[in-house]
Amino acid sequence: MKIRFLLIGTSLSLIPTLTSAQCVATQDCATLGYTETSCSGGSGVKCPFGNKWACFKSESEIKQEVEKEFCNEYGFTLSCTGTNQTGGGGKACNGKYSECTCTSGYEWKDGSCQKQVQNGDVGDVFKCNGKVVGVKASGMDFYVAMEDLGTMGWSDANSSCENYSFCGNIKGTLPSKDQLLEIYNNKSTVNNLLSTNGGTELTNDWYWSSTYKYYDYSLNGHYNVGMSNGDVSNGYYDNGVYYVRPVLAF
Repeated sequence: MKIRFLLIGTSLSLIPTLTSAQCVATQDCATLGYTETSCSGGSGVKCPFGNKWACFKSESEIKQEVEKEFCNEYGFTLSCTGTNQTGGGGKACNGKYSECTCTSGYEWKDGSCQKQVQNGDVGDVFKCNGKVVGVKASGMDFYVAMEDLGTMGWSDANSSCENYSFCGNIKGTLPSKDQLLEIYNNKSTVNNLLSTNGGTELTNDWYWSSTYKYYDYSLNGHYNVGMSNGDVSNGYYDNGVYYVRPVLAF
């Protein structure tokens, strides 16, 4: 049996190399690439030494492979069947999407459907129309306003905080004694968040609270807390003048 070589687009300079190579004849169909039991529509070549076939890929299969590679390269890799996803956003490429459509109340962000937050809590900050209007340390269940309202007596302090708007109709309150102590215990973190987001850090002075304490006829009044050391005192008939910082509970 003669062995012939079909050279397509091969330089003639390679012929000596080819002719000097050792050729080993084989009749193993699998080694020769004949691995299929049959080909759809007979579109293939039967192994001359057995019943296996080497099949040709159909035009649609080739097209699908090329399309898949193209789509993957340009980011169309999502099936959009995950959490809070209702399907693909925009046109599909090879049955996949570059982003997904989210259920109501969620938006596509950083590769997933995340809770939509326009005005409200975003981690350790509270936003209003994209602007940070309050901050909190980890574990706190309230936000601290971005600045003091000045120094004043208790009645004005309470009124000013109740009229303080964090965002539209979302109003603040005068912090309780325990909230002020929590602010003191997290003062370093809170101050860092305030300064980072354009706010004014807390002073080391006394702040009014909304918590009332009855001592006796000469000492009744609302507590105030010192931000320098966490001491707790009372306002002596609320006649004292102290700092005021609204908070927003959630």
